Amino acid sequence: MISVESVVRASRYKKLSRRTLCDVASDERALVQRLQNGDEAAFVEVVENYHSRLLRFAAGLVGSWAAAEDVVQDTWVAVIRGVERFEGRSSLQTWLFQICANRARSAWTKQQRTVPIDTSEPTVDPSRFGADSAWVQPPEPWDAVDDRLVADAVVPLVRTAIEDLPDMQRQVVTLRDVEGLTSTDVCDVLAISEGNQRVLLHRGRARVRRALEQKLEGQA
Repeated sequence: MISVESVVRASRYKKLSRRTLCDVASDERALVQRLQNGDEAAFVEVVENYHSRLLRFAAGLVGSWAAAEDVVQDTWVAVIRGVERFEGRSSLQTWLFQICANRARSAWTKQQRTVPIDTSEPTVDPSRFGADSAWVQPPEPWDAVDDRLVADAVVPLVRTAIEDLPDMQRQVVTLRDVEGLTSTDVCDVLAISEGNQRVLLHRGRARVRRALEQKLEGQA
């Protein structure tokens, strides 16, 4: 079965080239130290790397780009004021998304701890099963897809499918599979329970998988 997170991460990890995760962590610690020392170039570097990503995330929370711009501006102000207190208990990325989510909730939304979830929607289209409950057409293995389309060509299709997801599914899938946050971090950022996070992620990935399969079948 096509792994949504593997497709999205293929291009992201490819950019790391020969650098190890330890190198990345070391670079982040150095960057945080520069921020805490008041290095303006470090702040510019962080803004250039995260502004558009935070903007897309905020837009999903507040419903408009204009409101999202305000939320992200408030986020950067909070970063400047709070970076000296950042202790590295989470990654810099998780910290930024958490601040952004908090600013969006406090200014524009009143989120509840439990997010209503439509349990009536099947994860897989029932028409794909026969009367004996077996697959009529089994999901296509990723290897088969890889033979036909390289990851770089598939990633844009996945990103488009993610953009079309319902709000909370899009936010969870984006944070988990695009930004690479852990499930615990996603729960903290979005202020949702672990159970909600699992269901939203599962349903979001299933929707993206269906959309990707349909696109690939159309190109076969």
